[in-house]
Amino acid sequence: MTRALFNGRTGRWHRALTAAAVAGMALIGAAAVPDAGAASAATGLGATAAARGRYFGAAVQPGRLTDPVYTGLLDQEFNSVTPENALEWDAVEPARNQFAFTAAGLVVDRARAHGAAVRGRGLVSPSADHVAWVAALSADDTRAALRSHITAVLSHFRGQVGTWDVVSEAFADSGSVRPSMLANRLGPAYLEEAFRAARAADPAARLCYNDFGIEDLGLPKAQAVYDLVRDFRSRGVPIDCVGLESHFISAAAIPSTYGRTIAAFAALGVNVEITELDVGGSGTAQADAYRRVVSACIAVSRCTGVTVWGVRDIDSWRSNLTPLLFDAAGTRKPAYYGALSAMRICAVRC
Repeated sequence: MTRALFNGRTGRWHRALTAAAVAGMALIGAAAVPDAGAASAATGLGATAAARGRYFGAAVQPGRLTDPVYTGLLDQEFNSVTPENALEWDAVEPARNQFAFTAAGLVVDRARAHGAAVRGRGLVSPSADHVAWVAALSADDTRAALRSHITAVLSHFRGQVGTWDVVSEAFADSGSVRPSMLANRLGPAYLEEAFRAARAADPAARLCYNDFGIEDLGLPKAQAVYDLVRDFRSRGVPIDCVGLESHFISAAAIPSTYGRTIAAFAALGVNVEITELDVGGSGTAQADAYRRVVSACIAVSRCTGVTVWGVRDIDSWRSNLTPLLFDAAGTRKPAYYGALSAMRICAVRC
């Protein structure tokens, strides 16, 4: 299958420097860099975010939960987790009415045992149009399958997963609804149907629309999502938040309008979340990029948190870009301190 790229982002597909260097840096952009020993479980990413009434989370791969370095970082640094691909439709319901919750359940159960919140990603992801058994269904049967899938998954995790990306990546770069089995059979109305079904299945859950390439409101795709949210809000369709995936191939890919885009979505009366953040690069440039992204979120009161898409660089879906906050050994990178300093500084200035 051919998949269009956005800043190194390939559809929905995520399958799968040292302390001396940090201490030697005087500044990260406008933010001072603490030495490597400054962060602790009490002052790390999740704890600092929580002190601001927000979360700082990570995407978690169930298969990594036996790695003590990986789980140590999870416990120390993050107060929210997202099961990385374990809640995608094909993973959870590979055959009709046959559900497989074990992998996702490992992440959810561990998070709850450690007091972390859980985001559910990939409930309906039309950009990954590969749920083979759906392809054989009629329009009416597709609608029934959509509702049944949402109801079963949210009912299973009711009270355990507080936020759901109900639909992810439903729009093309042109701003039109992405062709998919769902769109082709049900038309764009499937988006509304999905959100209404999710609210009925778990009235307490926060319901988000999530996408990549919507970080600049001047682009057609971002404007289409903005119009969708505005329409849903005006008609009482249940939507509580918008997720900006924010996969950036480099620091230079972060649009200058990023903060204004967050504020514009928030002005519609929904929360905004940075849901799948990673930034390719290293050193000072990468650190400043993380500082800018986190600062843009913290500066908007309705931007409730940030999730990085993985823990260490080796866990990333694009590990060749070294896009995360910890290196292969689990050592904090300058990027870590860029993110941490942004939350601390914004407590005073933002």
